[in-house]
Amino acid sequence: MDVLLDHPLTLVVFLPTVGAALLLLYSLWSGKDDDVVRFIAFVFSLLTFIMSLPLVVGFNPRLSGMQFTERVPWINSFGLNVEYHLGLDGLSLWLVVLTTVLTVVSVLASWQSIQRHVSEFFIFLLLLETGILGVFVALDMFLFYLFWEVMLVPMYFLIGVWGGEQRIYAAIKFIIYTMAGSVLMLVAMLALYYLNGQATGQYTFDLVQITKNLQQGVLTLDPQVQMWLFLGFAIAFMIKVPLFPLHTWLPDAHVEAPTAGSIMLAGVLLKMGTYGLLRFNLPMFPQATAEWTTPICILAVIGIIYGALVAMVQPDMKKLVAYSSVSHMGFVVLGTFAQTEQALHGAIFQMLSHGVATGALFLLVGIIYDRRHTRLIADFGGIANVMPVYTGMFGIIMLASVGLPMLSGFVGEFLVLVGTYTSKIAYARWFTVLAALGVILSAVYLLWLFQRVFMGEITNPENAALADVNAREKMAMMPLVVLVIVLGVVPNWFLRKMDPAVRAVMPAAVTAVESGHAQWTVGGE
Repeated sequence: MDVLLDHPLTLVVFLPTVGAALLLLYSLWSGKDDDVVRFIAFVFSLLTFIMSLPLVVGFNPRLSGMQFTERVPWINSFGLNVEYHLGLDGLSLWLVVLTTVLTVVSVLASWQSIQRHVSEFFIFLLLLETGILGVFVALDMFLFYLFWEVMLVPMYFLIGVWGGEQRIYAAIKFIIYTMAGSVLMLVAMLALYYLNGQATGQYTFDLVQITKNLQQGVLTLDPQVQMWLFLGFAIAFMIKVPLFPLHTWLPDAHVEAPTAGSIMLAGVLLKMGTYGLLRFNLPMFPQATAEWTTPICILAVIGIIYGALVAMVQPDMKKLVAYSSVSHMGFVVLGTFAQTEQALHGAIFQMLSHGVATGALFLLVGIIYDRRHTRLIADFGGIANVMPVYTGMFGIIMLASVGLPMLSGFVGEFLVLVGTYTSKIAYARWFTVLAALGVILSAVYLLWLFQRVFMGEITNPENAALADVNAREKMAMMPLVVLVIVLGVVPNWFLRKMDPAVRAVMPAAVTAVESGHAQWTVGGE
């Protein structure tokens, strides 16, 4: 037991896998009681969440660098030098906790809606949690890639087996897009491995060491090489975000996925893309980052406006929320590349806020779908009369997503807008104005959705007897409702733990931008 407690990251990452193994053994040898399967999945997801809390308590915000590190040699053959190297900093801390919270919520959300192949469903859900957590704490590039790929398999099956009518199409589209990005990332990693080995004589996949070598000039890259490596990583991560125009897999995956799949997809899978940009692209390739900052910010702003406009005309609630993710994740990318401390803090905070609020919106849509087996907005109207608690929860989450002050969405969007406005990147103020327009559009489509679904008299008799949320659904929703309020009321408590990591990511790229290294005119308005 002491060995496990001395390795908290390993415990958190692999506890869900232990749960998945136990579920497999139970389904093979002991019986098919689905309630026992659900209970085991819930216990292990809850234990994983509980074990992630000491990471928050023990995390020292005054220390720069990685904390809770674990390092063991792993593969030392065939010319490779791979280590089992884990660690946590301000970029990954909250994403780890967000993953453990949303997995508990996903298990509760699937309690009744999943009625076939129940044990297999929860096995894949727990394995998905391990894959995501591994991505956020891996400090060896090979290990990072391994967890990245491990995550794909359970997500593919969750969509392809338990999804809607077009589930096979959506699952294949998801896997093709992500695999294409993964290949580019793998090539970039291998190139970096050998370039670092040739320059230093030390062949290693150690992410921390290679980043340090690049920042200290021990490893220098030709500008063309740096640009190709930057693109290899960036395209892989931008597919995952997804950034316009690489987003087309997302609406299909969201609409066809079961509720738990949508919660995990919106809540944490998309964050793997922005996390990768922060972990690899900005600190490793500052000159290439400066070169590509303006084009990427243009795509981010297009994504904000495009996602909001397309969301506005969707007849399906789930598809509306899916396109809203394209818009909100555009804010994260804009904040990531705006090259100011405020914007980067805002981007990370927005990742956290979007994970909670959009995960909650998918859960709420799933709750009403379980009752009516339709998600069409036109099939509803006036349901606040029969579902007052559900309406109240939906209202709070919607307002958080809109960006109402004192709720989570406001903090991230405000910091991104302020940070972008004061940035020295080209066209920064235009980006701010257009992104602010996206905030207005998001208020329009979400408030309009609320008015059409909840307000007025009940127009469809089939909605007259809808039951309000039950105890299990309240248990799933309440943590998310509380979180959007806490994030909005005491944001400093969360932001403070990000500070050292943000300062470590920023300097090189900012210097490159401010020195006018980029071909785009600095301050080009």
